[in-house]
This record gives sequence, C-alpha cells and structure tokens, in this order.
Amino acid sequence: MSVHEPTSKAFNKNAHDALRDQNLQSALRGARGNFVAKRAKARAGLPEFDAMRDAAKEVKDHVLANLDIYLEHYERQVNDSGGHVHWAETAEDARRIVLDICRKAGAKTVNKGKTMISEECGINAHLEENGIRPVETDLGEYIIQLRGEAPSHIIAPAVHVTVPEVRADFRKHHTHLPRDRNLEGLDTLLLEARGILREKYFEAEVGITGANMLVAETGQSVIVTNEGNGDLSQSLPRVHIVMASLEKIVPTLEDASTILRVLARSATGQEMSVYTTFSSGPRRQEDPDGPEEYHVVLLDNGRSAMVGSEFEEMLRCIRCGACMNHCPVYQAVGGHAYGWVYPGPMGAVLTPSLIGVEEGGQLPNASTFCGRCQDVCPMHIPLPKMMRSWREREFEKNLQPDAMRNGLAAWNWLAKHPAAYRMAVKAARTGIGLLSKDGKAKSLPLAGGWTGIRDFPAPEKGGGFMDQWKGGRRR
Repeated sequence: MSVHEPTSKAFNKNAHDALRDQNLQSALRGARGNFVAKRAKARAGLPEFDAMRDAAKEVKDHVLANLDIYLEHYERQVNDSGGHVHWAETAEDARRIVLDICRKAGAKTVNKGKTMISEECGINAHLEENGIRPVETDLGEYIIQLRGEAPSHIIAPAVHVTVPEVRADFRKHHTHLPRDRNLEGLDTLLLEARGILREKYFEAEVGITGANMLVAETGQSVIVTNEGNGDLSQSLPRVHIVMASLEKIVPTLEDASTILRVLARSATGQEMSVYTTFSSGPRRQEDPDGPEEYHVVLLDNGRSAMVGSEFEEMLRCIRCGACMNHCPVYQAVGGHAYGWVYPGPMGAVLTPSLIGVEEGGQLPNASTFCGRCQDVCPMHIPLPKMMRSWREREFEKNLQPDAMRNGLAAWNWLAKHPAAYRMAVKAARTGIGLLSKDGKAKSLPLAGGWTGIRDFPAPEKGGGFMDQWKGGRRR
C-alpha cells in the first residue's frame, strides 16, 4: 500500500476484508493483550505515574502555546552546533529536501531508522524512483519492506505478520544463503536479519532517523529504540538526516526526561527503552565517530492549521501507541484497515486533520466510544471528543452514506415522539427475540453489516429498560 494513495475513504471495506483474513486475525490474537498487560504492570510500578502524565501534558501545552519561539530557538541551537534545519511546509517539500541532500552526498544507499514522518512523506518510494535504495534497519520495518507493505502499528510495524510468514519471506528474499538452513526458532530468524543488516550499515552514505523529541534548549534530537539500529543508522553514514514534525519540540532536557518516563511505560511497558539517544550536530574534531553532516527536516504538512483549533490537543501525541493497543476496533481489524500512516484512535483524529475529512472521514466512526484510548493516553488527549467533532464535520459536509443519514433522521424523529419510540423498541425486541437461538441472532433484517461478521446478542428477558424502570417505580 502506497502512502501516496490513502485508502482511508474505504475503511468500511478494508475492515470487512480484515475481519475475514484468517491469517491477520491469527496474528492479532497473538499480540492482543500483550501490550495491555505490560503497560498496566509498568504503571503500577510507578506510584507517581499519573502526576508524571499531568506534568508531561503541561509541557506540551506550554510548547503549543509558544511553538514559534521554541522552533526559532531550536533552529539557532542546531545552526550553532554546525547542523542545518530545513523547513518543509508539505510532504512534497520534505521529499525534495531529502533527495537533494542525498544527491549532494552521492548516496546510492540510505539506511533508515523507524520514522513515521518518512512514511507520511513517502520517502522510500521517492528515493527508489530516483535511483537511491532505502534500507529499513528496524526489524519490523525491514520485514514489511521485504513484503512491500506499510506499517500496521506505529511502534510494532509488523505486528500483523505471523512467524511462518516471516520465515517464508526470509527464504524468498535472502537467496544468497543456503536453502536448507534452519529457520525454525525465533532466534535463528533474528540472527539472520541481524547478519543481513550489519552489512548494510557500512554501505550507506546517508542515514535517516525520526525523532521522538527535539530539545530547544540544546538543539538535540532524541530517539528511543530497543534494537540500537537508530544509533548505527545515524552514526556510521557520512550524513545524518533527522525527519520530525513541528510539534516534537520540548523546551529543556528536564522536560524531555519527564516525557521519557511516561513514553516507554505507555508504549511497551518498559521503564525506559533499551536505547535513548541524544544527537547534536555533526561530528566534532574530538569525536571518535558520527556523521560529517547533520540535517533536520521539520515538517508542517497541516499541523500549523491544527494549532488554535479544536484539534490542537492531538499535537500533544508522543506516538506511544497506547490508544491502539487498548482499542477494541484496532484489535479487531489491525492497522492497514485505516488506510494511511496512522491507525487506531490517534489516526482517527490525525488522519482527517492531515489529509482532509473527505478522505479520512470514515475513521472517526471506527470507535465504540468506550473511552479506553483517553484513559490510557499519557498525554490526556481527549480522543473521543475530537472524533465526535470530526463526525459532526462529516455530517455537515453530507459525506456520510445515505443509509446512515436516513437512520439518524429516523432516530431523531423517534426520540422526539416517546410513544412511537417505545412501540418501535418493543417491536424490535420482539422481532430479535423470535429470530434468536441460544441467546444470539445470526441474521437480522437491515443489520447484515453486523451479523455478517458477528452474532447479535438477544434481548435480555424481563423487558427493556423502560419496563424495568416502571416496575421499580411501582414497587
């Protein structure tokens, strides 16, 4: 799936296909609950976790209120360290800037750490079109690059891939290795990927990484990884390019430390990631290693329009993935169903903000509004509230299907006529009851979208809420 061609508009079809994909469902079942349990344990192990969340939220709110000041200060600090800051208003601008840097470096190969901004900008495809080979060095990203797929999760990009599929992909693409080699254990797969990627680190002229944070005080970029690939991708090539969006700025190193304390706990259930790397400018004369050139590409791509709007709070997001790890919709359909770079509840808000409600308007409807996403978000982002706002905009633009609009109109009329509402509810309860067996209805008129995927629970015996409420009043 190309990031240049979002299929968010087709979420309903994507989700329908995902629910019927038995291999995908097997992979999702294997991952389901793992992140949840680890986060809960990590949270319980830090008594001041909620206080740290509050402090992290205040940091990001302060930054968004003074974004221009901190961006200018950050640029000065990068320049003073010998680096270069490039401002990219659009994804097209970012592609042009990155390609220009790579061409000046004479790059034929580019190593990449995991960066969602490069996915958003379509960097890989653009480099390939211009004769430069990008190599993903994060294990999950490497796997999906072999498969020609986009990430399905922002911290676990290959969560949708099963172990047998990885084994088959390695045999298909690593043709220089013996065909009869043993690939049965997870350790053998890991060692094979490690051996392949180790060679790539020394071939690349340019390394590209993302940034979890940019520190205005020092001009440093911060990445957190568990594999060390980010460090190798930025320290071995002659040129290091950091790709980040405007809102990744934090004022000070102390503020960065505050956010780091909630980031790993929310993402993977770790106290800290294995590697937390601060980079500042090109190699100095006394440094034993590091790049000769250091470039930061700062991407806007619609974010400045979010500042001061009802969606500004989305810019607090630190990309931990906790919202999707706890989302029943994401857990059922996976990330590719969302049709663009950002899946889950955060994607349901961010995607229409960046590519428009016309393209991403179906995503805010992909929610049960259970509120778990907001409960676990380390930055207290009110995701359900913003999804409701996008639903309102979708309705105002007449983008919802006729069936949904007509259904809402019918419900609106019934809600204003209590007697008719009670009659309709009673008829529905009776009809569903007659069509149910063993407490479930496998097929219902006008509800094929539901029963085509799952059973519909039969109404509880003893009448509906109004019947029980009236009975309680009589008692």
